[in-house]
Amino acid sequence: MLKIVVDAMGGDNAPAEIVKGAVEALSERDNFQIVLTGDGAAVEAELKKLDYDPARVEIVPCTEVITNDDVPTSAVRSKKDSSLVVGMRLLKEDDEVGGFVSAGSTGAVLTGGILLVGRIKGVLRPALCPAIPNVRGSQTLLCDCGANAECKPAYLAQFGVMASAFARAAYGIARPRVGLLTNGTEEHKGDPLHQEAHQLLKQTGCIDFVGNVEGRDIMYGDIDVAVSDGFSGNIALKAMEGCGKTVTVILSEQLRSSVLSKIGALFMMKQLKNIKNALDYNRFGGSVFLGLKKVVVKSHGSSKAKSIRASVIQALDAYRNGLIGSIESMLQEAGLSGRADA
Repeated sequence: MLKIVVDAMGGDNAPAEIVKGAVEALSERDNFQIVLTGDGAAVEAELKKLDYDPARVEIVPCTEVITNDDVPTSAVRSKKDSSLVVGMRLLKEDDEVGGFVSAGSTGAVLTGGILLVGRIKGVLRPALCPAIPNVRGSQTLLCDCGANAECKPAYLAQFGVMASAFARAAYGIARPRVGLLTNGTEEHKGDPLHQEAHQLLKQTGCIDFVGNVEGRDIMYGDIDVAVSDGFSGNIALKAMEGCGKTVTVILSEQLRSSVLSKIGALFMMKQLKNIKNALDYNRFGGSVFLGLKKVVVKSHGSSKAKSIRASVIQALDAYRNGLIGSIESMLQEAGLSGRADA
C-alpha cells in the first residue's frame, strides 16, 4: 500500500500537532498509510489520544532530532538516526513510499532532499513552491520561495516549467499562466538576470508565459504561477504573511472598538470567517520541494494539525497524479533538461 512518511519530531508543535494532523489526513483519502518517524514513546502517547485505524499507521522509532540550531549539512550527515534523515531514507529506498512531510529545519529538509533523495536528472536547482491564496478563490504557486537565494536565468526557466507541472498535477490546471516576478510588467524591466530569464521563459513553448508580473499580482493578478529567485520570493512570501496578520489584527480591533461595531460583527460572523479562511495559507499545506526524485513537502515550522493534514494530502495527491514524471517530460519538451550549470 502507498505510504506517506511524516517527520513526527519536526516543527515547533511536535509531536502532538504533527501526529494529530497526519492521522486526520487518513479520513480524507483512502488506500494509503502514514509512517511516523520519531521518538517511539512520545509518538505512541499522542496516538493514544486519537481515534484512528491502527492498520493504517506505522511508527519507525528514532533516537535523534535535527533542530533549527543545528548546521543543516553537518546534522544530516551526523544524525543518521534522526526523524528527518530516517524518513528521507525510507522515501528513497522504499518503493511503496510516495512522499515525505516535515515541519522541521528548512535547511535540513533542503539538504536532506538533495543529498539523500537526489535531483531529477537534468534539474539544475530544486525549488520550494508554496501555494498562495488569491483573490479568485484559488491559489497562485510561488516558485522559488527560499531554496536558491542566488539564481541564473536557466534556473528561473526551469522553475517555470516545474511549477507548471505541479499546477497540472496537484490542481488540475490544464494550461497554467506563468509570470516572472520582477519590478515592472514591461518586458525590459528588471536586472540582467530577469531580462535574460524573461527571454528564456518566452521561448519555452510547453508553458503559457504571460510576461513580467509585480508582487501584487501573486494574490491579485490573473496568473497561476509566479516565478522568482529564492531571495525575492522569500521576501514576498513573508511580506504577504505579515500583511495577512496585520489585516486580521486591525479588523479585530476595529470590530471591538464600540458597541455598534460589536453588534455589526455579530451579523457579519459568517462573512468574517469566510475572509479568514480565504487568507489562510495553511489550508493549502506546505511548500513542495520541486525537482527531487520523490515528493517532499516542507511545512511551516509553526504548523499545527490543520496544515500538516493538508501537507500530507498535498504529498499524496502530487504523487498519485504523477508530479515527478510530469516534471521530467516537460523539461525534456522544453529543451531545458540537462542544460549546463554554468
